Amino acid sequence: MITPVRDNKGLILIAVLWMVAVMTAIAAIVGQTSRLNLKMAVSATDEVRCKWACRAGTESAIAILAEDLRESDCLLDTWSDSDEDFNDVVLERCRYSVRVTDEAGKLNINTVTKEQLMALPYMEESIAEAILDWRDGDDEPQTQGAEAGYYENLPVPYKIRNGPLRTIRELLRVKGVTEELLYGEDTNLNGQLDANEKDRDLSPPLDNGDEVLDQGWIAFLTCYSYEKNVDAAGNKRVNINQADQKQLESDLGIKTSQAKWIVDNRSGGYKSIADLINDKSPKSSEQSSSGGAGQNQSEPIDLQTFGQIADKITISGEEKVLGKVNVNTAPKEVLVALFGGDDSAEQLAHTVMANRSSLMYGFQSIAEMLNQQSMTIARFKAIAEQITVRSDVFTIRCYATADTSGARMQTECVVDRSETPCAIWYWYQGANY
Repeated sequence: MITPVRDNKGLILIAVLWMVAVMTAIAAIVGQTSRLNLKMAVSATDEVRCKWACRAGTESAIAILAEDLRESDCLLDTWSDSDEDFNDVVLERCRYSVRVTDEAGKLNINTVTKEQLMALPYMEESIAEAILDWRDGDDEPQTQGAEAGYYENLPVPYKIRNGPLRTIRELLRVKGVTEELLYGEDTNLNGQLDANEKDRDLSPPLDNGDEVLDQGWIAFLTCYSYEKNVDAAGNKRVNINQADQKQLESDLGIKTSQAKWIVDNRSGGYKSIADLINDKSPKSSEQSSSGGAGQNQSEPIDLQTFGQIADKITISGEEKVLGKVNVNTAPKEVLVALFGGDDSAEQLAHTVMANRSSLMYGFQSIAEMLNQQSMTIARFKAIAEQITVRSDVFTIRCYATADTSGARMQTECVVDRSETPCAIWYWYQGANY
């Protein structure tokens, strides 16, 4: 009997179909993996491209700062107002933008007073006192402050600084300071109201949804600002507490009688250059009661003469004076805090901002503050040793975006342009903060 041969064609067809399906799946996986690897490669390449775009933007800003005139610094200078050099600059399939901020336009956290801190938006007394406790050298807490005992008993303990803050972000370690208070709505610090900064709670950060950018304390506080103790020409200032009569007369170009008056009235030492004037000071030497004074007589410094010598004199022997605020670049909040924090201080801040915007190079001397409406001699005396019209330390932030992948990179550096080449005090680079 002959056994029939089975028909295996159906099984072969099924096997072939399975093989085709498996090969198709493998091809799809390989293709997907290849596309993913390609995207990763493009993204990695674009990140490198953005990295160097940020470096290019930073170097461009440093070059502009180095070429800038040093007699005074204001918001009309190229480093602050340069659309062509700083906004959406195209570079090798990516684009970058640069923002330069004057650190002297802020209150120095290492020298600021409690009263000035309390004038800042959203500041609380407990936080202000905690900041002062953080930077002081003792272990005695203020009424609502916090010293070492508080920080060392936290779930994750750490030591208090008890000294000058080294970066402004160190404030986040101080009791009561939060990211919302430090950064406000401007979490990327680009100075612009981005879409995620006006959508309420749809995406971080939490914001109020209006069309106004609420900046945090990082826009008003710094730990880097200082002023070189030189005049607009770069010459060392004359110390009115130490210079003799002859030096005062020759270096300042004042009359012998005026130089004698400075020497005769410094018995206890001047606490401010503004101690050379008072409410009774004549407006000009012609109006001085002793205008015809001889060499053996004293003639008080008049307001006109003070304006001419204010940038040439000092009461400090230090080469660098910490914490001076540039009245040409300080925002309203900083000026209000400087001027006393009350309603009249706010009005004076608006006046200063309006007047400085009308000057091509800003105020050339702090003595010009005396010409501001509502500025009294007493108020000027209170701020004279805290203000300047020049700056040397700046923060440069650069933001780069790739055209193809959308990869982003941003850098932040703090530079001191008083040195050649510019000294880098702080550097950060990464995808985001």
